[in-house]
Amino acid sequence: MRAVRPLLTVTTGLLLAGCGGADDGDPDLVFVSSRDGEYAIYAASSSGGDEERLTDADVDASTPQGLFFQTEPAWSPDGSTIAFASKRSGSFDLYAVNADGSGTRRLTSTTDDDGQPTWSPDGEWIAFTRGTSGRIFVMAADGSGARRLTGEEVDEAEPAWSPDGRFIAYSRKAPGSSVRELWLVRPDGSERRRLTRLGGVAQAPAWSPDGERIVFSANVDNAHFDIYEVGADGKDVRAVTSGDDSFEPSWSPDGTIAFSSGGAISTIDIETGEELVLTDPDNNDSSPAWAPRLEGEDG
Repeated sequence: MRAVRPLLTVTTGLLLAGCGGADDGDPDLVFVSSRDGEYAIYAASSSGGDEERLTDADVDASTPQGLFFQTEPAWSPDGSTIAFASKRSGSFDLYAVNADGSGTRRLTSTTDDDGQPTWSPDGEWIAFTRGTSGRIFVMAADGSGARRLTGEEVDEAEPAWSPDGRFIAYSRKAPGSSVRELWLVRPDGSERRRLTRLGGVAQAPAWSPDGERIVFSANVDNAHFDIYEVGADGKDVRAVTSGDDSFEPSWSPDGTIAFSSGGAISTIDIETGEELVLTDPDNNDSSPAWAPRLEGEDG
């Protein structure tokens, strides 16, 4: 097993009143919450303010279709669109919605479950997971032309497109194994290679803005799940968090990592280790996703 180097963290007890943009600007974070009974997407700003539901809908949360109304959000590179998974039509399919909550449209329609979308950096393609056995597909951003990525008969999940578009990171489990490791593959399915060798469950990869490192959730040595990071070359694995189970990391354009833990969305500064709790754990929040930084925005 590759040695893991810890990153010193300093946790603070700050609970923000909510999340609205600086100077009441646009939200820079979306996440999933079941606070209204069903799983739906909420928009927020990490600087504090109000949390707002992205779309309003009268759904029956006592049914699977209503309960899983909106999950697994992913921003398009230009910030105009959010792809997500929904069970509203029976099986899980992928949908897209404008960033203001308008214009929901369906992207996939199969009897298999589709989920975990990730956009290519040019906004032309979406990679996603299909089926209960876990296979990664790539399709055009309008939902057309879906094709299998690797062709391997293994359990693949949680694809994440690199900022330069050259690789897709994903979680891979061989048949009969309980171990999941991170792998890399080209968008055309070539040059597959193993990234981690931790011997536990490594999942939910997310790239740093410069594409040099990948953050993920893992339970090393059968311990609880923490957030880790690793170089894109597979070297220099280190722990980012240490404490309660932590999942679904997302790397912001300025280097802050958001993640879910204990029903709340938290952030950690990768340089200082300072942690902030952004949302109320009673709301059962998860799946944070940072908005992209657009050209011309202040860094």
